[in-house]
Amino acid sequence: MAKMWTGRTDGNTDPAADVFNSSIRFDCRLYEEDIRGSIAHASMLKKQNIIPAVAAEHIIAALQEILSDLKNGTLAIDETCEDIHMFIEQVLTERIGDEGKMLHTARSRNDQVALDMRMYMRRKGNEIMSQISGLVQILNGLSEKYMDAIMPGYTHMQRAQPIFFSQHLLAYEMMLLRDRSRIDDALKRMDESPIGACALAGTTYDTDREYEAQLLGFSDISANSMDAVSDRDFCLEILSDLSILMMHLSRFSEELILWSSWEFRFIELPDAYTTGSSIMPQKKNPDMAELVRGKTGRVYGSLISLLTVMKGLPLAYNKDMQEDKEPVFDAVDTVTMCLQIFAPMIANMKVNQENMMKAAKEGFINATDLADYMVRKGLPFRSAYKISGEIVAECIRTGKVLETMALDDYRNYWDAFDADLYDAISLENAADRRTSRGGTSRQSIREQIELVTKKLG
Repeated sequence: MAKMWTGRTDGNTDPAADVFNSSIRFDCRLYEEDIRGSIAHASMLKKQNIIPAVAAEHIIAALQEILSDLKNGTLAIDETCEDIHMFIEQVLTERIGDEGKMLHTARSRNDQVALDMRMYMRRKGNEIMSQISGLVQILNGLSEKYMDAIMPGYTHMQRAQPIFFSQHLLAYEMMLLRDRSRIDDALKRMDESPIGACALAGTTYDTDREYEAQLLGFSDISANSMDAVSDRDFCLEILSDLSILMMHLSRFSEELILWSSWEFRFIELPDAYTTGSSIMPQKKNPDMAELVRGKTGRVYGSLISLLTVMKGLPLAYNKDMQEDKEPVFDAVDTVTMCLQIFAPMIANMKVNQENMMKAAKEGFINATDLADYMVRKGLPFRSAYKISGEIVAECIRTGKVLETMALDDYRNYWDAFDADLYDAISLENAADRRTSRGGTSRQSIREQIELVTKKLG
């Protein structure tokens, strides 16, 4: 097949080099962005009288037909073409003749692919933000539903203090909202059209870059033509954001895996998102959560891959930058798939409040509240801390918990203990008294739920 860039060379590259050089097997997914960008470019060329109006109209009509044919399957992508840009231009020329060759006036594949990637990232970024919003909405509903469910909060994977289950869920809601915000910020920074930068230096034609950017939904144009074609920081920023998102999903997955184990039994994951064992009939394995945890490394790898590609490139465009697409596409696909699984898995899990409460009762997680009780009675905190630790040690020796230890036994350690002590160390009261902003009290949880609802719009 004749190559559109022949001239300086005869285009007779080694077949193995053709395969090595080709990107159409993966950049074919950019066909819609490429065609929409080309339609806008033809419209600008017409407006500026750079090509005849009739030719521009024929180009636009043919491009719309090609887009329709690709979408309905009547046109198949020819994978012997070098890339999606060349394929579309080739089909266009086959359909309308020499007029199709006018489309590439005042444009290079360098700014063309930069445009396609920005448009693709904008579309996928918005889709992922919508998925995040859906997951947060599910979590927010569960936070409202389980506002009274007590569980142990952990530090160092040791039972620490009593919290409401809602507070734990809301922590992930806040993380996910920041993930959404980061992607949104990245989309704002990439909201510049690179088209018109051409190969690196701009063009001698009287183009209207602002008009073309407006047609494509960009709020501005890139201010420097070399920067426009030679950087992929907008891809790296999204990959970084997706990596942080996956880190949060991985941490949540880790807890779901622990909580669904027989040792915890805080939750039960739905059958639809678990598997059985090939040999052990009693098993219910949290495979989907484990895969989300595992696929996090895959998204990290995409980020590191592209960082490594870009780190030594001189300005402006280099063919190395073709390596941006596969990591980006794979990361986007992976995150999208993980969110598609995660949301219904969370929505349909069963919460075992009784086991959560049982675990909370057995871990002395109200020891801080015992110390706070003494502080409110006038004892310095460090003294109260020491006494609380000694009382916990006695409970462990005698097989008791703080709530079942007799008042007389308490008074052996400090004679100012009174009957109101038991109200102070009640797990529910201990959690509900943490009324500081952002704390685990019910009032704080209601405020957090309202805040999330507001941010979801």
